[in-house]
Amino acid sequence: MTDKIIPGADYARAFRNASGTFATGVTVVTTTGSIGHVGITVNSFSSISMEPALVMFSVAKASKRHDSFANEGPFVIHVMAQTQDAIATGFAKDALAFENVSYAENAEGIRVIADCLAAFECETYAVYDGGDHAIVIGRVLRFSQNDGDGLLFSQGKYGRFI
Repeated sequence: MTDKIIPGADYARAFRNASGTFATGVTVVTTTGSIGHVGITVNSFSSISMEPALVMFSVAKASKRHDSFANEGPFVIHVMAQTQDAIATGFAKDALAFENVSYAENAEGIRVIADCLAAFECETYAVYDGGDHAIVIGRVLRFSQNDGDGLLFSQGKYGRFI
C-alpha cells in the first residue's frame, strides 16, 4: 500500500483520483433552467428509499449548471446504456448537448432521453449541502426500464462488463 496522502496543494486531485478507482454507472440528468433545457453527466446517482421512492445525485456548486439542478424543479435521471457514451460525453462538456439526441418531453416539460437503461422522472424532495456539492434528492413520479448493458466509468474512462 502506498503512503497516506496528507492534505496539501495536490490533496484535492489525489482525493479525486482515489475516488475515481470506484467504478460507477453513468447517468445524465436533465431539467429546465434559466437557459432552457439543460443536461449534466453525473456518476453520483443512488437509489435511497423504496417507500417513498427516492433517488439522489449531486452537482458541484462551482458548476455553471448548479443552479439549474439545485433550484428545486423537476428533473429526470437517465441511466446510460453501454452504447450511449457519446451522449454522456456530450453532456459532460455542454449543458445544451441535445443535438443528435432522441428525446421526448414528459408531463413536466423535461426532456427524457430515448433508449436509456432506465429513466427516473422526479420532483425535488430535498436539497442538502454536501461541501462543495449540493445533494439533490428526488421523489420518483414515474420510471421506465429497458434491457441492455450499462455504461460504466472508472479512472477517467468509460468501460463495460466483459
